[in-house]
Amino acid sequence: MSRRNPLSGILVPALGFYLFQQSVYDVEGGTRAVVFDRLRGVRQEVVGEGTHFVIPWLQKPILFDVRTKPRNISTTTGSKDLQMVTLTLRVLSRPNIARLPGIYQSLGLDYDERVLPSIGNEVLKSIVARFDAAELITQREAVSQRIRQELSSRASEFNIELEDVSITHLTFGREFTKAVEQKQIAQQDAERAQYLVQRADQERKATIIHAEGEAEAAETISKAIAKAGNSLLQVRRLNAAKEIAQTLADAGTNVTYVPSGATGAKDDKSSGSTNLLLNLTGR
Repeated sequence: MSRRNPLSGILVPALGFYLFQQSVYDVEGGTRAVVFDRLRGVRQEVVGEGTHFVIPWLQKPILFDVRTKPRNISTTTGSKDLQMVTLTLRVLSRPNIARLPGIYQSLGLDYDERVLPSIGNEVLKSIVARFDAAELITQREAVSQRIRQELSSRASEFNIELEDVSITHLTFGREFTKAVEQKQIAQQDAERAQYLVQRADQERKATIIHAEGEAEAAETISKAIAKAGNSLLQVRRLNAAKEIAQTLADAGTNVTYVPSGATGAKDDKSSGSTNLLLNLTGR
């Protein structure tokens, strides 16, 4: 009767568990898998999310992250009018899921690192060279749209899809920035000078209108005096007397009314002398 090896009871289950573990793999959310077969190469099927099986050693799963990823692309180039421009582009990209086997065969897992910086700089320099520095500011949306169209077209050649392309940073050289600042200052000075001219013109018109009003008032008074005699002057004197009386009332005891003197009413009428207002107490 043969004796059974005790190690076989341990090795066989361990080997079976190891082979099962090597034949199962998970594809998590936001990822896809491509299977590399040692006999047939990269298989053209794309494996979706979930748990899947492969033949151990003969087949190997390669996982791709297919979620949208951001990337910044910066370049310094010259505009149409030879101004140096520093431009930063933010790109949201993801791979074409149906083309993952081809992407792995031609570019590998780091496809975005190999493709986007090179085509991004190429497109940016090409587009910026078509616009003047001022147009890059005033037509920023149009520039961004053209960059997106050309960059999307170039990326599709490598099976990369672009979700969004936008300009996040745009700066110019010192000389252009200084020229813009000087232009703004000159424009502000011109606007201020124009305002002063308009203000002086308004003041001149106001002076003319006021003088015309005074002339019309004087003419009206002259006509009234010629028509009514001294009656108008008497009315004006009464109004002036009312104002003087109000002033006396408001002044209190500091102002004293002094008659014209003891010469009598006749002398008062003949001489036309006036009464006096004296500040007796003072300060």
